[in-house]
Amino acid sequence: MHGTTELLLGVDIGTGSSKGVLVTLDGRVLARASRAHRTDHPRPGHVEHDADAVWWGDFTAVARELTARAADPADPAAGRVVAVCASGIGPTALLADDAGTPLHPAILYGVDTRALGEAAELEERYGTEELLRRSGSRMSSQAAGAKLAWLRRHRPDAFARARYFFMSNSYLAFRLTGEYVLDHHSASQTTPLYDRHAASWIAERCEEVVPGLPMPRLVWPSDRVGTVTEAAAAETGVPAGTPVAAGTVDAWAEAESVDVGSPGDLMVMYGTTTFFVAVTDGPRSHPALWGTAGVRPGQSTLAAGTASTGAAAEWWRETAGTPDVADLVAEAAAAPPGANGLLALPYFAGERTPFADADARGALLGLTLRSTRGEVHRALLEATAFSVRHNLEAIESAGVEVRRVVGVGGGTASGLWPQIVSDATGRAQELPAERIGASYGDAKFAAVALGALDVDATWNSVGTLTEPDPVAGEVYAELYPAYRRLHEATADLQHRLSALERRSRG
Repeated sequence: MHGTTELLLGVDIGTGSSKGVLVTLDGRVLARASRAHRTDHPRPGHVEHDADAVWWGDFTAVARELTARAADPADPAAGRVVAVCASGIGPTALLADDAGTPLHPAILYGVDTRALGEAAELEERYGTEELLRRSGSRMSSQAAGAKLAWLRRHRPDAFARARYFFMSNSYLAFRLTGEYVLDHHSASQTTPLYDRHAASWIAERCEEVVPGLPMPRLVWPSDRVGTVTEAAAAETGVPAGTPVAAGTVDAWAEAESVDVGSPGDLMVMYGTTTFFVAVTDGPRSHPALWGTAGVRPGQSTLAAGTASTGAAAEWWRETAGTPDVADLVAEAAAAPPGANGLLALPYFAGERTPFADADARGALLGLTLRSTRGEVHRALLEATAFSVRHNLEAIESAGVEVRRVVGVGGGTASGLWPQIVSDATGRAQELPAERIGASYGDAKFAAVALGALDVDATWNSVGTLTEPDPVAGEVYAELYPAYRRLHEATADLQHRLSALERRSRG
């Protein structure tokens, strides 16, 4: 009967929108909901969310929509919500007072570059080799530890009042349960504050970098951290007493949604940025990548992430005045590999990996009077594929043998983008049957927290397999070294143009 179906609620808070799902204990998606939200850019290098309005506001809106459907006996999604989990963008940094009220806008992940100065100071204090060995990553704009150091320096009043440090998923867990926790994976992105070998906070570094700030209790993403309070139930529609799993950063929840969990598994996420999560056989590090704790107890991962890629292609769609993305994709698909002699660099928002350069800039070389908008679009997609290859080379140079690649995210919808990536890298890619993303991984974490599923159980099946085209691969084998040379030859000029942009925009 519909009314007795046990349901899992998963909600993910993204950069520009949030998504939620109702899922049965055996993984069937019965209902979906989404909300768009605002991301603030108050000044160059600052990217923020209003945590109460965006994180909690989206969660409550999505949860109320889905729980209303669950409560309707006539709805195919009717049933009883028995566990809940939320994930979100990360690493982020949010300080809250003793009542849990945010003291400032939440600072987003590596797209927010305000803490580069603090990152450089912390790198000098603790040393590159020691950071890589103990924490798994160098200091960068991605590291939440640097963001906290920035808050201590630039928002001293807020820091003095702070009693909680939240990321997006832990803020939601707190609002739902009142528990102050953070999952190990998210904690491992607070470099230099977390020891990935001991799976614990580094007490002396916490006292040096964020003195007096109580750090959250560490848990795993699928751990049951508490139950929904009466107050949270009234706001969200989720029944009081419902178990809550800790959740984690969205990319790692998405990796879990497609069962990327064994050493040698690699997730490639196609979206506004391209993100990579590789499961490793123990802690690995690379000076250009992020070595982190995984999402399963004892698991380790190595991650990478671009700064734009999909955003660059979307910029071109808007600039070219193409209202229907399907038309532009069709035009790009009609162009041959190599886009009739166009070569692009995808660094429209700087770059994160495999080199950290906030002042890198995009480029397009080879334009003629015969170049078409479809060829430009294809060249931008090919640039992202070369970026994927560049990151794959860095991952493998860290000693990771990539044996299985799974493509996820909205960019897989047309098939063209993952096909170009397979052609440029020579790698086959599995595309999963269920592609809704991190919220589906949250449902899996909720099932594990409930005791209804083992954490290493298969949750998602393979939908299609994208095989590389050797003919296209020959073209890309010639273009990839040119792509690398183009960046190297223009890097200094990119920096000069970036400085000019900053002066011009103020």
